[in-house]
Amino acid sequence: MYNAKVISKKKIELAPSVTKLLGSFTFALLIAIGAFVYIPLPFTPVPITLQVMFVLLAGIMLGGAYGSLSVLIYVIVGIAGLPVFAGAAGGFARILGPTGGYIVGFLLAPFVVSSIERKLKRRTLLLYLAMFAGLFVIYAFGMLHLSIFLKNNILAAFRLGVLPFITGDIVKIIFAVFFIQSVRRRFGIS
Repeated sequence: MYNAKVISKKKIELAPSVTKLLGSFTFALLIAIGAFVYIPLPFTPVPITLQVMFVLLAGIMLGGAYGSLSVLIYVIVGIAGLPVFAGAAGGFARILGPTGGYIVGFLLAPFVVSSIERKLKRRTLLLYLAMFAGLFVIYAFGMLHLSIFLKNNILAAFRLGVLPFITGDIVKIIFAVFFIQSVRRRFGIS
């Protein structure tokens, strides 16, 4: 007679910090992929990309520390010379260029998004508020750096570095909130 051993299927569970660390690497990759969706505009040195959406999502999905870690990983890889910045560029010169302020804003936005979203109990309207606050941080740093880079006033930097992107970024935020709500419903996260 044949003796079959039953092998139990055990779930492999990772520590929450390991999961979030893996999430940081995943979002660093997504931010880099977002940089490859690159649409240059003829009237501004700032292109359209999908990076903002992934930076804001990192803040919601991973929290402030791990969301910012994903951006830091992305920035370090880019500074090291890998072509992960917008337009398939790499190197420290990109940080000093016209879009460097946006990258600095990327580092801080996940903290802002996460802290607002966590304090406000994840309600949909307040989720939008958190995402727009993160976007404001990105715009503020981007606009300030752009005005210094172009040796122009802040209003000119607003016209070149913020105004053309508002509508597209609103659409990205709407998509991001829809995605977050879908994931939360799917996994029963309140």
